[in-house]
Formats: sequence, structure tokens, C-alpha cells
Amino acid sequence: MNKDQVKGKAKEIGGKIQEEAGELVGSSKQQAKGVANQVEGKLQKKVGDAREAVEDALDDEATIRRGNRQ
Repeated sequence: MNKDQVKGKAKEIGGKIQEEAGELVGSSKQQAKGVANQVEGKLQKKVGDAREAVEDALDDEATIRRGNRQ
């Protein structure tokens, strides 16, 4: 797990809380900000997922190359 995955999930959760709080107090502005934060968090988490997949693929490639040298 990398920092983008963690920060993205945290922002997504914070956005959900903000959306619910906006709903409780009747603030459509806060609800909209909460939804926007959720979307931003999901996107950041996806970036982290992609970064991790690339890093894993590079690690696998390096392992294969080391194995072929022996």
C-alpha cells in the first residue's frame, strides 16, 4: 500500500462524512463538497493502485532477470 492509496481512501471517507453532515444540517453546498472529495479520493486511490501495479510489475521483471543470470 502506498501513500496515494492511503490518502485517497482517507479523503474518500472524509468526503462521505462531509456529505452526511451536510445532509443533516440541510446544506447542499456541504453535501456537494463532500461528494467532490469522495470523487477526488477515489481518483487518488486509483492512481495509487496503478502506481503499485507498475512497481509490482517492475519488481517481477527484475526478479526474472536476476533468475536468468544464474
